[in-house]
Amino acid sequence: MSHEAVDGFVERNRLWARLGGAVANHPEPLSTPIAVVDLDAFDANADDLARRAGGKPVRVASKSLRVPALVARALAHDGFSGVLAYTVAEALHLHGSGISDDVVVAYPSVDPGALARLTSSEAAAAAITLMVDDVAHLDAVDAARPSPGVVVRVAVDVDAGLRLGSQHVGPKRSPLYDAAAVTALAREVVARPGFVLVGAMTYEGQVAGVPDDVPGQRTKSLLVRRLKQASVSQLEVRRREVVDALAGLADLEFWNGGGSGSVESTVADPVVTEVAAGSGLLVPGLFDHYQSFSPRPAAFFGLRVSRKPSPALATVHGGGLIASGPVGDDRAPIPWAPPGLHLTGLEGAGEVQTPLTGHPAAMLAIGELVWFRHAKSGELFEHVNDVHLVRGDRIVETVPSYRGLGHAW
Repeated sequence: MSHEAVDGFVERNRLWARLGGAVANHPEPLSTPIAVVDLDAFDANADDLARRAGGKPVRVASKSLRVPALVARALAHDGFSGVLAYTVAEALHLHGSGISDDVVVAYPSVDPGALARLTSSEAAAAAITLMVDDVAHLDAVDAARPSPGVVVRVAVDVDAGLRLGSQHVGPKRSPLYDAAAVTALAREVVARPGFVLVGAMTYEGQVAGVPDDVPGQRTKSLLVRRLKQASVSQLEVRRREVVDALAGLADLEFWNGGGSGSVESTVADPVVTEVAAGSGLLVPGLFDHYQSFSPRPAAFFGLRVSRKPSPALATVHGGGLIASGPVGDDRAPIPWAPPGLHLTGLEGAGEVQTPLTGHPAAMLAIGELVWFRHAKSGELFEHVNDVHLVRGDRIVETVPSYRGLGHAW
């Protein structure tokens, strides 16, 4: 085993003892799943994202947090400004609760109730920017308006995928690809009363969200890095074409791009004025293997051993917190501390129980905690009402998730 692997095992054993101590030291017994965020790791990750952004502001991607106190904590760090929300209802909550007066909704909305609330408030409409990529999105806003007096801020979502002939590599988001298509929609926005075009967005998920330094996958990782380089180069050209085409139509306030895995390449493009990031604050399992940064996991959930089917097995209660996306082993939670535990091939992570193998399983007693990492970032907090913020071996604060506040965005 390499020195790095040995150091990693030692650190994970220390984490097991530290988080277990934090739970034991808490004055009230905690029910599982116990969601914790290590504040030292969170703050260090925030500082690292700001450093990687090289002076351009980092907009907090709230989908990757889903805990208002953590969104506010990120915004309090130097280098962070504004929120990238994922629904209009969430954006209204963030603005109404005073967390941010600069919220961009990353996805187009056709939610009539939320749009009606937005267009009923001049203050909210001045603080929240909607994303559009079709005239139908403008129609949805107009249909929900109680009156025409409130001006709505909008940004255009430009497809950031890599085009290789007829192939498209990247998230299937916007139908707007070239400058002509973007300009056509921009003209519709500018000409329509009650709207103002203030920004643009390109999310290069095939760069930001794909690991490119996976152990044991040298050939695949090399291919991924080459595709990323090609995508970055192609996107720089297209961004410049689009911004030049829009120059006579609107004075854009911002151009948003990137994600936690592509901060450096995104901010290197002079067209981009800000970068979005969220997963890099918590570093879930899918963000372990990037060349651009070293992982510093900050979010964990704890489950108690509830039975011992055999001396070599330990079964925890619950565990089936599976991440969204294409079905595969990489979407399962990772048994993290103590190190050396593994899911079984037959049962995997189950809704009501998860059997674990590996040498620590024999030593675990009924009632002891095992700590897991979720594969994706904010999705963990859809499963808990409370999030315990840990510093050292103490829980220093317990805060609600969106779910804990009664919200399901």
